[in-house]
Amino acid sequence: MRREFHKHPEPSLKEFRTARRVKEELEKMGIPCFSVAGTGVVGIIEGAGPGRTIALRADMDALELCEKNDIDYKSVNEGYMHGCGHDGHTAMLLGAAKILNELKSTFNGKVKLLFQPAEELAQGAQMMVAEGVMDGVDEVFGMHLWSGLQSGKVSVDPGPRLAATDLFKITVKGKGGHGSMPHQGVDAVVAASAVVMNLQSLVSREISPLESAVVSVGVFKAGTRFNVIASEAVLEGSTRCFNKEIREGFPAMIERVAKNTAASYRAEAELEYTFSTPPNINDENGSRRAAGTVEKLLGREGVVSMEKATGGEDFAFFLEKAPGVLAFLGAGNSQKQADYPHHHERFNIDEDALEIGVALYAQYAIDYLNE
Repeated sequence: MRREFHKHPEPSLKEFRTARRVKEELEKMGIPCFSVAGTGVVGIIEGAGPGRTIALRADMDALELCEKNDIDYKSVNEGYMHGCGHDGHTAMLLGAAKILNELKSTFNGKVKLLFQPAEELAQGAQMMVAEGVMDGVDEVFGMHLWSGLQSGKVSVDPGPRLAATDLFKITVKGKGGHGSMPHQGVDAVVAASAVVMNLQSLVSREISPLESAVVSVGVFKAGTRFNVIASEAVLEGSTRCFNKEIREGFPAMIERVAKNTAASYRAEAELEYTFSTPPNINDENGSRRAAGTVEKLLGREGVVSMEKATGGEDFAFFLEKAPGVLAFLGAGNSQKQADYPHHHERFNIDEDALEIGVALYAQYAIDYLNE
């Protein structure tokens, strides 16, 4: 299944074939399922009697990326590739569904299988939550195949795991003019350049050095011609942090620096700030339970600690509705050329990790429901 999904990648919100195949497989197993959030799918497995409800989540979308792997199951959809492991997530949750459905007489409660679209746009989880998929859910569990972690190892550390990832856009407005007579205009390029440089002081001088935070400007657009003073410049960037208070404070901090810096150059600045994805924070109790689950499957040596990362994951929206855990499942293996970073055109996984992922989904759900 993983290779089939890899061969037929689909972009966010257009996972039509993937969703159809997921539903076909669930229906073959006799698991009731339905569509949500456009291309999302939810399956329901009822245990032997009443009890708690756990949600298991897998994302399904691919990236706009041209694959350069020379493999039998290389992407046939030009310009799209599963370069992040979502093909594996989807396949693993289908495998776990089969196990749990066959063992449903051994546990009470309910398992919700969440096959999520549009993780790469940070929209799919929100859409599913808005349609009520987390209603009545007591715990949520997800995982991410991780090329930077050796295959056969799993990280389920408690606390912050992935950062809040928010977006900003700053428009700096000046006054155009001739490049030979800059005093007649207000140079938006110079003002915006100063804004970029002054934003760097936010992390170094306004946030505790014991906190992790990032302010990055990735886009700078201005000007039309070499001898024309630009009347407008647009900056676009991203903030990252793990602390919710810092996240809430970022807009005011950035706006203050942008407006005051621009004003010192006789220009004006406007800020558009978009809160995108909250931080992923693993529940302490869930992490302890998950570590015990991994030990059952792989022994104590299978559990490893991994430093938190400043990447983002919209699994955080599920964690806002119920406590839970996002596990990092090792999928790296240099001998199998499975050591490229995520979102690389040669990204691949050690497929031996898939069996571990299937077992981890299923065993964690059983451990939780029978606790």
